[in-house]
Amino acid sequence: MNWNIPNILTWLRILSIPLFVGVFYCPESGLPEQTRNLYATLIFAFAALTDWLDGYLARALNQTSSFGAFLDPVADKLMVAAALIVLVEFDRVGAVVAVIIIGREIAISALREWMAGLGKRQSVAVAFLGKIKTTSQMIAILFLLYYQPIAMMDVPRIGSWLMYLAAALTLISMANYLKIAWPQIRER
Repeated sequence: MNWNIPNILTWLRILSIPLFVGVFYCPESGLPEQTRNLYATLIFAFAALTDWLDGYLARALNQTSSFGAFLDPVADKLMVAAALIVLVEFDRVGAVVAVIIIGREIAISALREWMAGLGKRQSVAVAFLGKIKTTSQMIAILFLLYYQPIAMMDVPRIGSWLMYLAAALTLISMANYLKIAWPQIRER
C-alpha cells in the first residue's frame, strides 16, 4: 500500500467509524444527548470532508493508486452504513430506508466490480444522479445526527425529507445502473 496523503485521509475516515459510533453510547451523565449529537455530526462532517479532500489531493498531487481507488468507496460506504444503522437504532431513520440505501450500495458496488472484470467499468461509472443522491444523503445524515433546531429551521423534519429524497434517488439510480448493465447481464 502507498502511504500517501489521500490514502492516509481514507484510513482516517475508516478509523473514525468506531469513534463516531462510540459517541452515541456514552452515558447521558458523561455526555448529554445534545453534545453527543454535535460530536457525532462533527465526526461525520470530518469524514465527508476527507472524502472530498482525498480525491482532490490524489488528483492534484498525482497520488492516485489502484489501492486508493478501491479503499475510498469502501470507506464511504462503511461510514454511511454506520451512520444509518445508528440513526435507525435511535429512531431517526426508518429501517426500510436504511436497507434501501445500504442494499443499493452493496449491489452497485458488486455490479461495478463485475463490470470491471468484463472490461466495462466505465459504463457504470458514477453518474450525475448518483452525485445528487449522495449530496442529499450526506446532508440528511448530518441533519439527522444533529437533530436539534437551528434558528427557525426544523432540522429533524428537513433531514427526514432529504433522507426520503435520497432513498427515492437511490432506487432511481440503481434502476439506471441496472438498465445500463442489462445487456451484459442478459448475455452472461
